[in-house]
Amino acid sequence: CHVRVMEGRVMKRAANSTERSLLEERLKRSDKRAARKTAPGGEDGEQEITSLRGSKTTPSQRPAARKDDDGGADALKYKRGERNVINNIKDKKLRMEIRRSEKAAKEAAARAARAEILLPSEAGFLEAEGMEQTYKFKQQDIKQAVDVGSAKKVFNLRLDELGPYSSRYSRNGRFLLLGGKRGHLALADWMSGTVKCEVQVKETVRDISFLHNETMFAAAQKKYVYIYDNQGLEVHCMRNHIEVNRMAYLPYHFLLATVGNAGFLKYQDSSTGELVSELRTKLGRCDCMALNPYNAIVNLGHSNGTVTMWAPSMSAPVVSIFTHRGPVSAIATDSQGRYMATAGLDGQLNVWDLRTYKKLHGYFTPTPACSLDISQKGLLSVAFGTHVEVWKDALSQKAKSPYISHHNQALVVRDVRFCPYEDVLGIGHSNGFASILIPGAGEPNFDSLEANPFQSKKQRREAEVHTLLDKLQPDMISLNPHFIANVDTASKDVIAEERKLFMEENMSDKQRKKREKRHMRGRDKIGKKQKKKQQNVVEEKKHDARNHMAAEGGAKSGANSGKSATRAVLDRFRIRE
Repeated sequence: CHVRVMEGRVMKRAANSTERSLLEERLKRSDKRAARKTAPGGEDGEQEITSLRGSKTTPSQRPAARKDDDGGADALKYKRGERNVINNIKDKKLRMEIRRSEKAAKEAAARAARAEILLPSEAGFLEAEGMEQTYKFKQQDIKQAVDVGSAKKVFNLRLDELGPYSSRYSRNGRFLLLGGKRGHLALADWMSGTVKCEVQVKETVRDISFLHNETMFAAAQKKYVYIYDNQGLEVHCMRNHIEVNRMAYLPYHFLLATVGNAGFLKYQDSSTGELVSELRTKLGRCDCMALNPYNAIVNLGHSNGTVTMWAPSMSAPVVSIFTHRGPVSAIATDSQGRYMATAGLDGQLNVWDLRTYKKLHGYFTPTPACSLDISQKGLLSVAFGTHVEVWKDALSQKAKSPYISHHNQALVVRDVRFCPYEDVLGIGHSNGFASILIPGAGEPNFDSLEANPFQSKKQRREAEVHTLLDKLQPDMISLNPHFIANVDTASKDVIAEERKLFMEENMSDKQRKKREKRHMRGRDKIGKKQKKKQQNVVEEKKHDARNHMAAEGGAKSGANSGKSATRAVLDRFRIRE
């Protein structure tokens, strides 16, 4: 053999021809690889590839292989909670199903994050220049600066005789429902300016609410709650709901929640007509209610300054928070279920974190606030006296000054409501209704499958059917809406103990009384039952009687023992004289 030096490599040639051929092949391959690296269009550059059709493409022009894209940081807001721990699950089928569902949820969040680029509009706010302040801008100045379509949204309805008025917007933000305290009900398409129906019920109207869509609405009148259609015809009278003060509708559960002077929170299923639950708050008259749209929990404000949170499957409040030193006058929660704002007659406006149930910060109102509302973009509206203020970034941190301030001349405000998908705030006051512009309040992009302001009659019917098919059960309402997809990894004993405690807490008074078992004939008579009940009862008379009997028995036994001591055993056989 001999040694050969070639291009910095030392090769030892073997005498065998087979080994020589193998070494030559390896050398040729290494030379080709080195030439490909040093070529201008090689791995350092971009190598051209000729396809069968004759066109030349580079690797950068070819579509990249699809990777496991989780959407990045933009997908965090679309994720549905934390991942389940499935390592301890022994059932392979269940483990694969959970893994498959988590993969589908992850892909859905990534697709939703990637689809944000298709959203046509963005939210915009007022920006002041120099020493200007946004709360000093008046509605006339804003109206002159916006386009004609937005300027039409600023109007004032003067209804002097039948006020004060309450207002509600439909879920898609197109329809407006007005209710005067003296019996006036009106439904209108406020965007086009057409009135759908107008009714005079000739009795007090305390509150109003839309049902699943704009075709039906409820009115809490003097004694009962009445249901009307969009033509103004009375459809139903709910006589189980008496003297109701506040109402809230749960659209995904088809439940109408009411509370009134009796202090009972009642849930009525509007699809079946059944009374789902009737909960006693035990805190007297209630005149303050708000719905948490994130988890469908109903928040009630009471006269002792507490806010209680209720679910229809629990007979006791799931959470109770002491919020004010006086009665609670208004409650509002944001759409993501993170913050809650409360107002009381003590002149305080407090912001609470619903994840820790702690107070974040507070504000002072010159007069007690009568109504609160939080927009889709997190703006907080506060109504007190004849003033309405809107605060920006006032939930996560304490704001120094309001965003927009509006004053109604000699018109006492009753409630304020943000319009969904619109930069509009509706104000119900003593002499009618007013609509003002709040730039940046509404969500600029709407989901046509969720709430479509421009839906046709056919689309509305199909949406109603689909919503009814996707109806959620009342038992699914909980503080944590993601508990349904989670796996309980606790032991069987812990789960059984939790279920036992849950059943005991939600047991009614009738269920708490144990039903006595029926025994043989004659043993379930009233006298026998009373004797059984009195067996374990300790009474003073019984105690004295037992002591007296014990004392008499002791005396008799002593006398007998004395006699037996004087007589012999065989004395009984002796002949007595």
